[in-house]
Amino acid sequence: MDSESTNPLPFENFSGNLRSKVAIVTGASRGIGAGIAFELARRAGTYTSQSSEKVMDALIEKIDGLGNGSQAIKIKADLRDPSVPKQVVEQAVEAFGANIDILVNNAGAELVKPLQDITVEEFDSIYHLNVRAPMRMVQAALPYLRAPGRIINIGSVGARYGFKNLSVYCSSKAALEGFTRCWAAELGAAGHTVNSVNPGPVQTQLMENIPKDYIEMQKSQTPVENRIGTVDDVAQVVAWLASEESRWITGQVLSASGGWAMY
Repeated sequence: MDSESTNPLPFENFSGNLRSKVAIVTGASRGIGAGIAFELARRAGTYTSQSSEKVMDALIEKIDGLGNGSQAIKIKADLRDPSVPKQVVEQAVEAFGANIDILVNNAGAELVKPLQDITVEEFDSIYHLNVRAPMRMVQAALPYLRAPGRIINIGSVGARYGFKNLSVYCSSKAALEGFTRCWAAELGAAGHTVNSVNPGPVQTQLMENIPKDYIEMQKSQTPVENRIGTVDDVAQVVAWLASEESRWITGQVLSASGGWAMY
């Protein structure tokens, strides 16, 4: 099972500038996405597999339990299908009204495989989810994005580091960084900000696919406590980028890695 946020900050403890905001968080059924969804606390969260449905139900119950008026819906969606992002946005609008304030592109997948063994189908699967889906989500959300909108992409420290056997994954996250800078330049005039958060290794189910020697190497070289990150470590950074306090930050990539990667 994915680890839960170690000390989730209740929504009512924020300064109040996220109240009445509507957020869409993709890949919200587990790990980092679930932690982000809980922090933002009024949202539509997407998930893909049937096995994730119970996890989403538990997350929604947890959000309802905050007692601060936060609401959430779940949307089963395979974002590899280019037509699905529009459907996700339409369902969110139907549920919460014709305004979206925050979009977190968190859904993603990894591929650990030597270069010579990568198939076209595997490449397409990773790039369709990690690269094309965020673009399609932004395109679908833009007509409803209320200024000052916040678009936050979840990347990886792998975008700037050459990990063996992770070329497709790392390059897809590098592409997401490129999107972040270009979208920031395009959308700033409308008052929107676009930023990326690059986590280091975080104790989630997704980390099970990463070679253990990579994880141990990063852990030993992480300045803050020589430990693996938690879901909450990353969720707090995303919540700040979603807030009014981050209004002068755009086109940036924040390394949420305890200092393992310093930009």
